[in-house]
Amino acid sequence: MPRRSIDRPAKGTPGIIDVKSGKTVTNPAIPVLCERIRFFREKADMEQKQLAKQIGITANAVSNWENGRGRPDINLLPDICRALNVSMYDLFDMDDPAHRYTKEEKILLEQYRTLTAGHRMAVGQLIETLLKVQDAENCPLIRRLVCYRKSLAAGFGDPTEFDGEGEPIYLYSSREVDRADCVFTVNGDSMEPDYHDGDMVLVSRIPDAPELQTGEVGAFIVGNETYIKVYGKDCLESLNPGYPPMHFHEAESVYLIGRVLGILDPKKIASPGDVEKYRLLHPDEF
Repeated sequence: MPRRSIDRPAKGTPGIIDVKSGKTVTNPAIPVLCERIRFFREKADMEQKQLAKQIGITANAVSNWENGRGRPDINLLPDICRALNVSMYDLFDMDDPAHRYTKEEKILLEQYRTLTAGHRMAVGQLIETLLKVQDAENCPLIRRLVCYRKSLAAGFGDPTEFDGEGEPIYLYSSREVDRADCVFTVNGDSMEPDYHDGDMVLVSRIPDAPELQTGEVGAFIVGNETYIKVYGKDCLESLNPGYPPMHFHEAESVYLIGRVLGILDPKKIASPGDVEKYRLLHPDEF
């Protein structure tokens, strides 16, 4: 039988790297190592001079490597890997032994191949269920609260009337978050140094004012304005000495929204990815 002819690239032509796999098509002119350096450098959107600076050489040296006019010293390889954020196996286009099937995995794969189509489907469903359980175990608990980012009490006469005016905010569970019902933003400096303008605070709703003890910090509605103040014996007090106590006439309406539990740590705001993952795992809670 006649041998099949194989077209080979002409000597000196540029090497080719498969875009999907990143695998190098062998080029007789440029070593695989040099082609891989170019590939990962461009993938990282890095210029030759940037790579050179990170590993302590000249840009001309990097250019010589990538054009096959030289090779990096073996002592530079770890620095190149760190700069390009790749492994040594990636750099030399080799399979990483750590990613090969273990003996147990090979046995399971061989056993799976002997199953009927119906049994393979059952295995697939079991794996899907186990992955969902695993995701649920690894997914952090998330709580849905109401966030009032704007003027909380503008236009309201009763604190129960603004329940539908907030936006949902999703927070990672913690002792303080679990006790809270809503979040709103501090406006002004009357409660400095403990609460600053722009701070987001956690609030636990209280139906009746007497449940807030004297000296505790609460969120109040007075007329059409909302305040964070210290609950005094016969007034609302500020922590900032520059603000006098607020006294009220009998005819004035003062409503307690709830107890201020503390400042919300921005790190407690759940990422969109975690929220979506939690929503899929716990649809009834959202």
